[in-house]
Amino acid sequence: MTSVFSPAVRAWFESSFAAPTPAQSQGWPAIAGGDHTLVLAPTGSGKTLAAFLWGIDRLVRGQRPAGAPDGTRIVYVSPLRALAVDVDKNLRAPIAGIRAAAERLGERFREPTVGLRTGDTPADVRRQMLRTPPDILITTPESLYLMLTSQARDTLRGVEAVIVDEIHSLVPTKRGAH
Repeated sequence: MTSVFSPAVRAWFESSFAAPTPAQSQGWPAIAGGDHTLVLAPTGSGKTLAAFLWGIDRLVRGQRPAGAPDGTRIVYVSPLRALAVDVDKNLRAPIAGIRAAAERLGERFREPTVGLRTGDTPADVRRQMLRTPPDILITTPESLYLMLTSQARDTLRGVEAVIVDEIHSLVPTKRGAH
């Protein structure tokens, strides 16, 4: 299944993992097809990477649908600020690994930008994200709601994928309404 990724993404993945996990190999065809996809698997089964890797691959390749506006392309919604911070840190390692693989292969590489916006994000960082939106936005339901109800919503017009992590913890609460 990794053969459908760009050479740099494939090289990084194959040098980092023995094989895709069931969550990845079963989720990727639907994700690649642009289908709404629910990946249900235990902690540590590669769900987050399954969700992100296709989007990272598109960003690395510089692919953008014709006529799509500039701005954020992938939104990751986390129920917890601490999880959002962890995902932000953990997402940077694959991007760095893919960059290194691209350099080894002599491939063109467009490094995706990642931004974290939670209730703790300073105002100057939020303003910078308005001027230069990240390719990948990691946020919480409350911060996403605030963005959607302000001029920041314009930075989200080109979103191609939304990843909602731990959806079971959001749906039955008032946070799920966001």
